[in-house]
Amino acid sequence: MQLLVNDDPTTLSYWLNWRVFVCALWVLTPMVVAAILIWKYELSDNLESEGGTTQQDNSRNLRYNESWKTCLKEIHPIFLMIFRIIAFCLLLVAVSFDVAIHGLELFYYYTQWTFTLVTIYFGLGSLLSIHGCFFRLRNSSSKCHLSEDTEQGLYVPLANGVNGNGVKLLERVDHPGKSRALLTSGFWDNLFQVLFQMTAGAVTLTDFVYWSVIFPFIALKDYEMNFLTVVTHSLNAILLLGDTALNSLHFPWFRISYFVMWTGIYVIFQWIVHASVQIWWPYPFLDLSAAHAPLWYLVVAAMHVPCYAMFLLLVKVKYLLLSRWFPHSYQC
Repeated sequence: MQLLVNDDPTTLSYWLNWRVFVCALWVLTPMVVAAILIWKYELSDNLESEGGTTQQDNSRNLRYNESWKTCLKEIHPIFLMIFRIIAFCLLLVAVSFDVAIHGLELFYYYTQWTFTLVTIYFGLGSLLSIHGCFFRLRNSSSKCHLSEDTEQGLYVPLANGVNGNGVKLLERVDHPGKSRALLTSGFWDNLFQVLFQMTAGAVTLTDFVYWSVIFPFIALKDYEMNFLTVVTHSLNAILLLGDTALNSLHFPWFRISYFVMWTGIYVIFQWIVHASVQIWWPYPFLDLSAAHAPLWYLVVAAMHVPCYAMFLLLVKVKYLLLSRWFPHSYQC
């Protein structure tokens, strides 16, 4: 898909036209809205809680064990850990072979960005699952564990050593020496949660656009259709769906913002590269000199909503069915 540019993007005349302005509007406006949502739902509420002015609903804040526990009590977390380790190894091998065969120019493609993001997701998930299973076994053997109320308190922003319920942290923890490790792991748990939502949207967009928009219009005799091509446009979705079926991670709607920011950063990266060097466009619809470029940019931007909504609906249906079919085992 190495499409040669119609005009030289390194010249000033390429960028000074109405098509570039409209395309920039379709890219930058969603990124600004996404930044506002992140500030409103991620940052401002945390600052308010730290100031002690309000106590927000903490259902969207990832608790420590949500990153590694399963959705049902009968499914031991070690099975999720094994699945993530195997998935990480498969994805890492696929990325390594793809780069070895085609070179680093693969990272011009959004597909490779997404595939690498999924690999990072499973890598971090493997580490968190290993740590979570080890922590659980250590607690069960030593008969020392934190109460449910305490686990929630560890992730409520602290003000003068007091948690959101007004109880001092040191009075709630059986082993104060462990609190530092738990608080430190909270950053990685929340990062893992963000990666989950961002990866879900990016994988859905990548695979859907490839198999429904790009692939049907490709002349197979002129396109290198090989095993790695199929893997990079399907394995990520299969493994992510498997992880979603097992994990207990929630899926808040506002974190579509990270998905939008991810795509926006990729597009801006392409603009910077093409403004510096005259090279081929990885996707034909990214070429700003095309007559229908504004329409293509608008369509791709609009597709972020249904792609994220499809995965959100999938997670909601999963939790609804599990809560009805396994009410005593459901733990999400």
